[in-house]
Amino acid sequence: MPTATSPAPRKVSRPRADALRNRERIVTAAREMFVEHGPDVPLDEIARRAGVGNATVYRNFPDREALVREVVCSVMDRTAEAAEAALAETGDAFAALERFVHTSADERISALCPMISSTFDQHHPDLEASRERVERLVEEVMGRAQAAGQLRPDVSVGDLLIVVAQLSRPPAGTDCLHGDRFVHRHLQLFLDGLRAPARSALPGTAVTLEELRCS
Repeated sequence: MPTATSPAPRKVSRPRADALRNRERIVTAAREMFVEHGPDVPLDEIARRAGVGNATVYRNFPDREALVREVVCSVMDRTAEAAEAALAETGDAFAALERFVHTSADERISALCPMISSTFDQHHPDLEASRERVERLVEEVMGRAQAAGQLRPDVSVGDLLIVVAQLSRPPAGTDCLHGDRFVHRHLQLFLDGLRAPARSALPGTAVTLEELRCS
């Protein structure tokens, strides 16, 4: 009597390398165009800049919300990686904080985060996980500088994130790309004001992360 044989194990399918490259190109193109033109830019235009067909965009992202979410998560993940790089540095803690702030401003997260409005699921698990990772790491970067006595003690993560968002967003009515040349100049002015010892007392209280999420 023939013995039953176990079915051969199924191979786990993995995305092909070209499919992954196409997805990365779509996300990169979408990020650039969202920053330049806002979240309503036609998906056909994104496909054209990415060098892929419309069907490839919709195969990776079934709707605009999925693409916006992926773009914002990818920017927050790169911001978190910049914070991890700052924490890995063994030298001057405030200099590491400065490098992180300038790097995060280049990600243009301030232009992308407003796209997660009431029309999108702000509590999507992917968004919440990326946001919590960024907040935790920035707290560590700032905490190290404060422990070294280099960062004034009356500021918090909320203060830093608000100012970076405001200063890296071009003023209303100005060309988004031309405004970039002012960003790092003004960020450095802000960073100089964060150094300890503080030269003045700040009005009000430090912005908490809870307040920042509600704003």
